[in-house]
Amino acid sequence: MSGHSKFANIKHKKEKNDAAKGKIFTIIGREIAVAVKEGGPDPNNNSKLRDVIAKAKANNVPNATIESGIKKAAGNADAVNYESVTYEGYGPNGTAIIVDCLTDNRNRTAANVRNAFTKGGGSIGTPGCVSFMFDNRGQIIVSKEECSMEADDLMMVALDAGAEDFSEEEDCFEIYTTPEDFSKVREALEAENIPMADAEVTMIPQTYVELTDEQDLYKINKILDLLDEDDDVQNVYHNWDE
Repeated sequence: MSGHSKFANIKHKKEKNDAAKGKIFTIIGREIAVAVKEGGPDPNNNSKLRDVIAKAKANNVPNATIESGIKKAAGNADAVNYESVTYEGYGPNGTAIIVDCLTDNRNRTAANVRNAFTKGGGSIGTPGCVSFMFDNRGQIIVSKEECSMEADDLMMVALDAGAEDFSEEEDCFEIYTTPEDFSKVREALEAENIPMADAEVTMIPQTYVELTDEQDLYKINKILDLLDEDDDVQNVYHNWDE
């Protein structure tokens, strides 16, 4: 994992989101709605909801907004039902891209995602065409600036809680878990008041693709920017070595 720290990218994404909070609020709101529908409004009895709340707090979503979203999802029988759908495709120079969406209109979402790939010179592929190049893992990022705990002590807390891997990067610590153990490890760190810059179950590339051609860089950024602007898009994973 060394050499592929995502902390700088996370900070960049958060700065971008701070300038357009509506996007992250939409993403969190939909995830809360799905979590409440699947497991109820009480986070003590709903680990998925606990994880979404932790993600919301890491993205500076106010507590009042989180609570409002839970109440709205729990009390509205006519609430929109969101469906999870994933698209896989290729960007410039064979870069692999996975797009996770929550949508109430599959046709609209499919058209928008396809348009993003097309405008960036990419193409949508069949399900499974690139996901085999990624590992589904829990990933927790702890900023060195915000964490006073020594690396060895943090590693022991994480490993004792069930983490699979721990690595120290230049600006952060990266903790990896199985998807099944993610909540348990995240909650153990939370209990120790360890601040987390990011914590989610994500897709980790097995290998990375470098892009040096200016046109390729323009195209990959075009695809990612268009996907970022789409409210139906929850997460985008790729193996471009930024």
